[in-house]
Amino acid sequence: MVGAFQGAGVVVTGAGGGIGAALARRFAAEGARVVVNDLDAGRAKGVADEIDGIALPGDASAIVAEARDALDGTVDVYCANAGVAFEGGTAGGPLDETAWAASWDVNVMAHVRAAHALLPAWLERGSGRFVSTVSAAGLLTMIGAAPYAVTKHGALAFAEWLSLTYRHRGVKVHAVCPQGVRTDMLAATGSAGDLVLQSTAIEPEAVADALLQGIEEDRFLILPHPEVAAYHQARAGDPDRWLSGMNRIQQQWEESR
Repeated sequence: MVGAFQGAGVVVTGAGGGIGAALARRFAAEGARVVVNDLDAGRAKGVADEIDGIALPGDASAIVAEARDALDGTVDVYCANAGVAFEGGTAGGPLDETAWAASWDVNVMAHVRAAHALLPAWLERGSGRFVSTVSAAGLLTMIGAAPYAVTKHGALAFAEWLSLTYRHRGVKVHAVCPQGVRTDMLAATGSAGDLVLQSTAIEPEAVADALLQGIEEDRFLILPHPEVAAYHQARAGDPDRWLSGMNRIQQQWEESR
């Protein structure tokens, strides 16, 4: 797809490292003008300097207007990639409402706010592309991390709603759902991530490759780990059997701690 995004205005949130940085590099290689957003200003500038992009540090929820100005008035592709992950649940320990609130805000509401700001212009001109970095947790779940699992389901649901509502008006939506990816976030998942994700973890660049292939094939659901499709089918086909299997993994994790 070399040159497929030549001159396009692309925004990638959470692009100071990991999947976001890989997406920014890949879109730049395709000829795009890329806005690199991250809470860490130094990391945003580092990636932007590397790809001759535009660093835009700050809260991913509130950058659309500034990004549009930086791209001469047009955002063609918006990658809602920034995310947070917290361990914990709702029982057997204190309820961390701060973790839940932050998870909802970053993993779901940042997508909602961005879409709200982007859609008027996209609908007026009849084109626009929204990329949501979800996670296989949005299709399945994640042991030991209730806020992450629940809000990633929410992110997927919102991406689905955007697609079914606006696809006939030229808005393309893609939900990227990898399992383990070798990033700082995977390292932060601790023993649960080691048990469930580490053995099949891929590099961030593989996620970027999968996205570009999915865009070329005009697919909504993009699975950098193809086996996730079978897991998703098993979950839908026999939920009790799937939950029993996941509970066995939960018990294995508890025994290993």
